[in-house]
Amino acid sequence: MSKRAANKYSLVADIGGTNTRVALAEGRQLLTETVRKYRNSEYPGLETVLKAFIAEEEDVDCLGACVALAGPVRDGRGTMTNLDWEIDEATLARASGAENVCLLNDLQAQGHAIGHLPDGSTRTLVVGPEAADDATKMVIGVGTGFNVAPVFETPGGRYVPAAEAGHANLPVRGEDELALIRHFETAHGFPAVEDMLSGRGLERVYLWLTSEAGTPVEKSAADIMAGFEDGTDPKAREAAAMFVRMLGTVAGNLSLIHLPFGGIYFAGGVARAFVPHFDDLGFLNAFRDKGRFAGFMQNFAVHVIEDDFAALTGCANYLHAN
Repeated sequence: MSKRAANKYSLVADIGGTNTRVALAEGRQLLTETVRKYRNSEYPGLETVLKAFIAEEEDVDCLGACVALAGPVRDGRGTMTNLDWEIDEATLARASGAENVCLLNDLQAQGHAIGHLPDGSTRTLVVGPEAADDATKMVIGVGTGFNVAPVFETPGGRYVPAAEAGHANLPVRGEDELALIRHFETAHGFPAVEDMLSGRGLERVYLWLTSEAGTPVEKSAADIMAGFEDGTDPKAREAAAMFVRMLGTVAGNLSLIHLPFGGIYFAGGVARAFVPHFDDLGFLNAFRDKGRFAGFMQNFAVHVIEDDFAALTGCANYLHAN
């Protein structure tokens, strides 16, 4: 018998391409001491992961369960590009034993976490004017992939619609970007935002730049960042600069679409890696380079989420509100 009270806790999980994090929450509060990480390759599916967690928590009887995943969710079913698991609400209900279950896209979960994270979990990169509590916000995830989630405050509560923005096409502002986009189109059939603005995207930009120079070199994103940061690889700096400028352009476009006067929040490991270099590599200039609307772009503050458990907190908040 579990030592935890029945129907008091919620089960929350965040499925990535490599690992799944699972934890308990009490109301809106994530119980960080319960967070466990499971390597996906060691389990046949989500159900076995959740059952393993519940067993480790002495068969806790959960009130609700919510899972965030890096992929589209439709009609209670989620799909992931690099993980062949059956992820649906029926599986979640069976594994957790909870009656109230839901699936969210991982960026939706990040959106539901804003305003409920522990102190010090976000850092301001660009200061903006003071905004009303109900002002629209926006989360931009840059990691293994790219996606966006606007965050709307409505009379009925917070609404965070899903999107697959990483698969829209890249914008073009210069000859170098046009040449790179043509390369992406030739290589992948379509020049998607995620082809550039992701960890794999940085690697592709670097390979293209070195190929254009006549000395093609493949490097991991981590090695590219290291070569840029220690000043030993000029092409790494060039790749980083193209990446950050494109990120500024895309973030600016999305800001004009959604008008996030409540702030823009970057999430994801790649975004966090570039944060110290935003100023030096020209993020703000690219973000605000909108012609006669350049001044208007000063309305948007920019922050970064530095909490690795933000998606779990978002799941807890979504369950609490629904």
